[in-house]
Amino acid sequence: MDLVDIEKLFEESLKELKFNFDPQEYGKVIFSGDGIARVVGLEGVMSSELVEFENGISGIAFNLEAENVGILVMGESSSVGEGVIVRRTGRVADIGVGEEFLGRVVDPLGNPIDGLGPINVVERRLIEIKAPGIVKRRPVHQPLQTGIKAIDSMTPIGRGQRELIIGDKKTGKTAIAIDTIINQKDQDVICIYVAIGQKRSSVAQIVERLKMYDALKYTVIVAATASDPAPMQFIAPYAGCSIGEYFMWKGKHALIVYDDLSKHAQAYRAVSLLMRRPPGREAYPGDVFYLHSRLLERAAKLSEKEGGGSLTALPIIETLAGDVSAYIPTNVISITDGQIYLETDLFNAGVRPAVNVGLSVSRVGGAAQTKAMKKVAGTLRLDLAQYREKLAFAQFGSDLDKVTLRQLERGKRIVEILKQDQYKPLKMELQVVVLFAVTRGYLDDVPVDKCKDIEREIILSFSGENKDLADAIKNIGDLTSEIENRLDVAIKKIVGDYLANLKNTEK
Repeated sequence: MDLVDIEKLFEESLKELKFNFDPQEYGKVIFSGDGIARVVGLEGVMSSELVEFENGISGIAFNLEAENVGILVMGESSSVGEGVIVRRTGRVADIGVGEEFLGRVVDPLGNPIDGLGPINVVERRLIEIKAPGIVKRRPVHQPLQTGIKAIDSMTPIGRGQRELIIGDKKTGKTAIAIDTIINQKDQDVICIYVAIGQKRSSVAQIVERLKMYDALKYTVIVAATASDPAPMQFIAPYAGCSIGEYFMWKGKHALIVYDDLSKHAQAYRAVSLLMRRPPGREAYPGDVFYLHSRLLERAAKLSEKEGGGSLTALPIIETLAGDVSAYIPTNVISITDGQIYLETDLFNAGVRPAVNVGLSVSRVGGAAQTKAMKKVAGTLRLDLAQYREKLAFAQFGSDLDKVTLRQLERGKRIVEILKQDQYKPLKMELQVVVLFAVTRGYLDDVPVDKCKDIEREIILSFSGENKDLADAIKNIGDLTSEIENRLDVAIKKIVGDYLANLKNTEK
C-alpha cells in the first residue's frame, strides 16, 4: 500500500469519526458565592433548566442574561469556585413523585435525607407547572376535616381549598397544621408537609410526632431547613406541590402544608437581590405576588371528567406584632379562600387554639360542611359574637338583665368547650354532639371550670354505649328530628348523672 492509499484511508476514517462534543453544552463559572453562580458559555440553556457542575452539584438556570447565565446552586456554593465547568442536562427542573415517597423525608430535589436508603423513582414531574384551567375544575363541595372544633364549625375547609393560617410567632400555627394531618388518618387523604427555613430540630420533632400518631405512613415531608441555601428554600414549596399534584391527577385527595411562606418570600428576595434583579417595596422583587399566586393556584378540586381528585393547601404566614396589613400577608390573603387568624392575646389567655373568630373566615363556607355541622354551628358564631359584645358592656356595670346574663354564661361555656389540646383532633360526629350540647343549653347548669370534664364524659359515652347514635350522624350527615330526640335523651342523662355525682362529691 503506497502513500496515496494510506492518505485516502486516513481521510475516510476521519469522515466516519463522529464527535458528540457540542461547545454550547458546556460553560465555565466566572463568579460564585451566597448560593448563586454566574456562568459563561451556556448559550442554549433554557429557563429553569437543570445544570450540573463538574463536582456533581446541581444548579437551576435562573437569570438568562446577554453576557452570562445566573445559576441557583442547589448545594454548598463554596465548593463551586471560579473556572469550574458546568454542563447542561437538557432537562427542566423536576422531582421524583409517587407512592414510594410516602413516609419519607426528602430535600427539594427529591433526595432522601432521613437515612432510610434510596427511593425507587418511577415517575418525575416538573417543579414549576401550570395550574389546572377553569374548565378542569369544579367548585369545592367536600369537607376536609381538621378535627379542630373551632375551625370545622366556624371556618370550615373544603377539599381543593386554600386556607391561610396566619398569626404571630409561637401562636400555634404549625400545631393546627400537624393536627389536621393527624386527623386525615383513615380519611383517604395523602399529606405533604413542606418545611421552609425551619430548624432541623423542629423538623425532626414533627417527624417523631407524626410517627407517634401513625400519620407518617401517608405523609411526605419536604424539608429545606434554615441551614440550607436560599435557592433550596425557594424551590421547596413548588417541589412539594408537584408531589401533591401527582396524587391529585390520580383521582386521589391530597393536603399540602407550606410552613411557612414568609420565609419562602425572604429566600426569594435573597436570591433575587444576589442576581441583581430590581428591588421593590421592602426590597422584595416586583414579581413577589406572582411567586405565591402561581403556587397556590395549583391547589384545586378537579372535575369528575379529570378524575375528581383534589389538592388542598394550608399556607402559613408569620406576622409581626399582629400586622396583617404588611406586604406579604396582604398578598397571600388576597390569593387564598379565607384565613384562620391566631391571636397572641388569646393564646396567652389560655384559649388554644387561639382562633380569633371575628377575623377568621372561610370564603367557601357552608359548602364545605355537613348538614349536621351546619345546624349546630349556625348559632355558634352568633352566640360567640353576642358574648364578646355583651362582655365589653358587662365590664361597665353589674345591673344586667336575665337574658344578657344567660348569654354571658353560655358564652363562657362555648369558649371553654372550643378549647382543645394539641394532637387530639376530634371526629366530625363527636364534634357535632359536643357542640349540640353547648349551643342548645344542656351545659348551662354545669360550672364553667367543669366544662372540659363533661365534654370528656360526652365523648366517652358517644364512643362507647351511644356509638350507634354517633355513627348515625356520621352516615346520614344530618340531624334528623329522630336523631335530635335521641341526642336530647342521651345528653340529658349524661349531664344529669354528672351533676348528681358532682353534688355527692362536694357533700
